[in-house]
Amino acid sequence: MEGKIRHMFPGGNTPKGFYSFYSYILTQEEARRIFVIKGGPGVGKSAFMKKTALELADRGYDIEFMHCSSDNESLDGIVVPKLGIAMIDGTAPHVVDPKNPGAVDEIINLGEYWREEGLRADKDAILKVNKEVGRLFARAYRYINAAASVYEDNAVINGLAMDFARLNVEAASLMEAFFGAGVAAEKEGNERRLFASAFTPKGMQNHLDTILTGKIYKIKGGAGTGTERLLEKIKTGAAERGFCVEAYYCPLNPSKLEHLVIPEKGISFTTENKYHNVEKEAFAKIDLNAYLDKAILKDYSAVIDYNEITFEAILQQGLNTIAQAKALHDNMETYYIPNMDFDAVQRCWESTMTRILDYAGGV
Repeated sequence: MEGKIRHMFPGGNTPKGFYSFYSYILTQEEARRIFVIKGGPGVGKSAFMKKTALELADRGYDIEFMHCSSDNESLDGIVVPKLGIAMIDGTAPHVVDPKNPGAVDEIINLGEYWREEGLRADKDAILKVNKEVGRLFARAYRYINAAASVYEDNAVINGLAMDFARLNVEAASLMEAFFGAGVAAEKEGNERRLFASAFTPKGMQNHLDTILTGKIYKIKGGAGTGTERLLEKIKTGAAERGFCVEAYYCPLNPSKLEHLVIPEKGISFTTENKYHNVEKEAFAKIDLNAYLDKAILKDYSAVIDYNEITFEAILQQGLNTIAQAKALHDNMETYYIPNMDFDAVQRCWESTMTRILDYAGGV
């Protein structure tokens, strides 16, 4: 039987620039082996990882695909949870190096299989493209930061209108339902942080339908209504009682919790809005907008409408700029691909796959 595949983002394009949760892909303690893949654009890093993942999925292993927020078609990593094995793209902007070389992680350098003299001949062109890609991403991050500031203004307005006491009552009721009186565990549950959605060259993308499991609670609430406050209370309560959690954060504010999965309890929570489309049916819905004072919102209606229009326009410009950077980055791959020995890369993959299957035999 083919293994299940889940999709997520280990890093994101945010107002703070590229924001990495790479350390949460697979911890050193959980890992049997972490392969850090090095090499330039177009050398086959993503294909190497995808081929590995699909081969193992065909053998019945569940797989996590870690997608690249700057290139929808590429992977930044894969995880095989049962085997404790991960592969991670270790090149810029998410530079990753072994933390416990040999004992846990190692480098697979696909740069060993390129023709150096051919790349040296294109040095000036490669440097020029690389610099322009960097400038485009810097511009995109400024647009995203500007959009976040406008979004935050609406969050402040909603905060003025929000009855947070009622939110606290809602949170207490949910905590009682999920955990009962409950006592703190002798050991706190682990927290894994990732992104479920990302700003990509193809717009806002999310993989919630593969992430959310069990009974799904959809939390509806605009900016500033405290959706993250509710989720943080549940996350803390779960961890204190020894449950491991998957916490998924917002690319517009990477410190803001948007979605939460507690696998051992068989429950998931998602913030429901126009940017997060979840096809799966909700077990229950929680509407925090019901706790907003409509009279206060009416006083600010013109500002709210202006902010929403402005936010959309600025964010779209940021997404357009990311798309430009991606197109230029694709052009840079044309310098590397003709200078790669892909037969050697295939032999490297076969050797690595043999080792992974040996690990599998020891599970």
